[in-house]
Amino acid sequence: MGTADRAAGSTESRSASKLWWDADADDYQAEHGPFLGDEEFLWCPERLREREANLLGEVAGKHVLEVGCGAAACSRWLASRGAHPVGLDISGGMLRHAAAGNERSGRTVPLVQGSADMLPFAAESFDTVCSAFGGVPFVADSGQVMREVARVLRPGGLWVFAVTHPIRWAFPDDPGPDGLTAVQSYFDRSPYVEINATGRATYVEHHRTLGDYVGQITSAGFRLLDLIEPEWPEDHTEVWGQWSPLRGRTLPGTVIFRCLLPEQPE
Repeated sequence: MGTADRAAGSTESRSASKLWWDADADDYQAEHGPFLGDEEFLWCPERLREREANLLGEVAGKHVLEVGCGAAACSRWLASRGAHPVGLDISGGMLRHAAAGNERSGRTVPLVQGSADMLPFAAESFDTVCSAFGGVPFVADSGQVMREVARVLRPGGLWVFAVTHPIRWAFPDDPGPDGLTAVQSYFDRSPYVEINATGRATYVEHHRTLGDYVGQITSAGFRLLDLIEPEWPEDHTEVWGQWSPLRGRTLPGTVIFRCLLPEQPE
């Protein structure tokens, strides 16, 4: 096991994501499941909740797609508010936990296995599409994700997604003081690739700048309504991977893009 300084295309990125999240699903849920809950919509480690942020607006009666749903806690929360959600994830292991969450909560959400850049749905199937750290950073062509979301959204629909703030790419994934010193260029768009002994990619994460994301959003036909950088709450003392009170009070850790697909092309 190690890292490789090389590119990773769409097929390899999909394969690596499926491999990684299938293998990590149990450990991830054991570590983060209590924080995420079975029926809660958390946008990010900064603990921003949809019931407080209202980034999706009124969801009752709306058909909502959650991209990269993991254990589908967000989708079940949406269902509790009267929405008709569908949870999509590339990992069968994560969807197994989503099915278990459905059973525990008694709230059944349809679950579909698929990739964010190849959505297995007909055009104009949804009123809203959302993603809380799901899918977007793990595909080789995030512009294709934007185009796919635009395809499955109905005109006037919202696309809201959260990703690690791109500025974090310049800093080590360390929740301590070492994570406050930049070690590489923010403008270096080389992906982070982990490989096994045979050279096969087992984990791939792609970096885009804020400008890259805005360009992809607008090129897909969306209007960017808002860009949210959640601040670290004063009473939030938990550490989540590279996120911590120390770093969160100094550097943004998350960025959320709120996008509208206009009724008429602009």
